Amino acid sequence: MAVTVGAKAPDFTLRNQDMQDVTLSEVWKKGPLVLAFMPGAFSGTCTAEMCHFRDSASELGTINATVVGVTVDTFFVLKAWADAQKLPFTLLSDFNKEVTPLYGVLNPDMIGLKNIAKRATFVIGRDGVVKYAQVLEDARNEPDYDAVKKALAAA
Repeated sequence: MAVTVGAKAPDFTLRNQDMQDVTLSEVWKKGPLVLAFMPGAFSGTCTAEMCHFRDSASELGTINATVVGVTVDTFFVLKAWADAQKLPFTLLSDFNKEVTPLYGVLNPDMIGLKNIAKRATFVIGRDGVVKYAQVLEDARNEPDYDAVKKALAAA
């Protein structure tokens, strides 16, 4: 079962695209956080989603919001994707599938791809509490960006 609104967000440490450890609680202490789980780097919908957040960076910055993306790809793939798309935020590798199940968003089978992330978006407040959660069963759909922005503004 996915993490729900009002629950304390599970804390974790994963490596980012620059092979540096990132602890989620250190990120949310700085301000509201969008935690976006995605099936895979370089896929069409995942790229559209991350580019939407990239293109919204100045708007998100006015509310001191941070975006963190998570996939089960290696950090090498995430680095290439971040560079190719000029993504200015942290991408985390859950290659060992430790965090995706913790958030309840592990997809056991998506068109033959086993144990990748569902497309899921969580807004986490500075207090570490989940303010918004959306888990999409169809990974071809993008998150509800307006709902994410509204949750960030209220976080």
